[in-house]
Amino acid sequence: MDIKRAKQEIEDTIEAYLAKDEFGEYRIPAIRQRPVLLMGPPGIGKTQIMEQIAKECQIGLVAYTITHHTRQSAVGLPFIKEKVYDGKVFSVTEYTMSEIIASVYEKMEQTGIREGILFIDEINCVSETLAPTMLQFLQGKTFGNQKIPKGWIIVAAGNPPEYNKSVRDFDVVTLDRLKRIDVDVNFEVWKEYAYRQGIHPAVISYLELRKQNFYRVETTVDGKLFATARGWEDLSQLIQAYEILGKSVDRDVVYQYIQHRMIAKDFANYLELYYKYRTDYGVEDILAGNWTPVTVQKVRSAALDEHLSIVSLLNGKLSELFRKCYTADIFVTKLYEYMRFYKENREQYTAEEILHRAEGDMEALKKAELLTRRDTQMWKRVLEFFEGAVLRVKGQKQNGKTAYEQVKEFFELETEKLEHLTEQTAQMLQNVFDFLEATFGESQEMVFFITELNANSYSMWFVQENGSDSYYRYNKGLLFDQWQKSILGEMDAVEEGLNTGIHG
Repeated sequence: MDIKRAKQEIEDTIEAYLAKDEFGEYRIPAIRQRPVLLMGPPGIGKTQIMEQIAKECQIGLVAYTITHHTRQSAVGLPFIKEKVYDGKVFSVTEYTMSEIIASVYEKMEQTGIREGILFIDEINCVSETLAPTMLQFLQGKTFGNQKIPKGWIIVAAGNPPEYNKSVRDFDVVTLDRLKRIDVDVNFEVWKEYAYRQGIHPAVISYLELRKQNFYRVETTVDGKLFATARGWEDLSQLIQAYEILGKSVDRDVVYQYIQHRMIAKDFANYLELYYKYRTDYGVEDILAGNWTPVTVQKVRSAALDEHLSIVSLLNGKLSELFRKCYTADIFVTKLYEYMRFYKENREQYTAEEILHRAEGDMEALKKAELLTRRDTQMWKRVLEFFEGAVLRVKGQKQNGKTAYEQVKEFFELETEKLEHLTEQTAQMLQNVFDFLEATFGESQEMVFFITELNANSYSMWFVQENGSDSYYRYNKGLLFDQWQKSILGEMDAVEEGLNTGIHG
């Protein structure tokens, strides 16, 4: 199954394992809560989904890569303890608490959350001395003589032997005590994730054209050659940072992340063309609705792969705007919650006390480790708003207005900014539809554009919230009939020809 389905399977498992009966006992006893074994190629996001699952389920997460540990750190250190058996004193070997088990208890103390996931990565790559301990851990949920606390679910991950020579096969006895989930590579699922994470548009559009380069692991006389989902995501972040710093990304830089010479060279060439098209075709002008018949004719005369690159450029710029609208909307929505509370309690609360309330709420979520990076950014904006409001209220005369009314005016400015951004984005979306219609009409390029909009959760949110007559018209006309299949088939055929021409 793909990583998206695997994530849902693990969430369903956690929900079942943590479900309690009317007496407060777990419906599935701990002894029957099989550890989850997630098996799949490296770099497809197994660790990342565990972080997402923990936050979405609002439970704790302790993660370890077991290859970094020795038997002593996993089991604990031995010490001698005297015990009395049948009236006689014996020296018995005991063990200090395992570092891993101790980390679980520390997490509970730190966050106040009593249930969670203990995630062990590279479970089938342990050393010879640690292997029996791992088998005991999976079968009995213990390290040494200490058990995993109740309410903590074991999830382990490993790579199949074709990706790692040091892997160990589990015996049937162990496998029969695990809930095994096999994960495969799926570009379409990753693309949904890529849009949510703000992966660089050039990476997404390149992989859309060269899907076979999304994930490749090859063994040659020169060693392993590979490109992974992790590599593309990390490269994307570097490209975005380099753009801000005014630095260029060439094939040598790409190869540092995509360790496959042919793919690194191919993407570096594509990235260079991507920047060239952005300038040559005036992408910013198209978004602003300032394109001319000359631009239309110039685009029409280009090859299909160039057409698709231009559509990707337009979609990438729109995607940034959709994401910006979404983050602004959740910011204003959170502000509204506090403003409503402030209004209902303005006789008892000052603006400064509302600020302290927001700070406390953020700290509680932060302590529980339930904040994503996007959440953290949103909360910081909320605190900055109230900090600014407090300073303005203190520094201005009331002029007959209450402090609440003044803060409300500041809030209304934020809602106006959101409305302006939304209107601007809606107009740009319409401008792109107008340009594509004038240039290509109902064609494979329009299908490609609609398909990418549908794959992007931010664009779908924007359309659902604000509507788009052109989207609804083309989506119905192009994507819900047999013509879509034939056009996409033509695109695949063209792509195959392009790949043969480049790599043959």
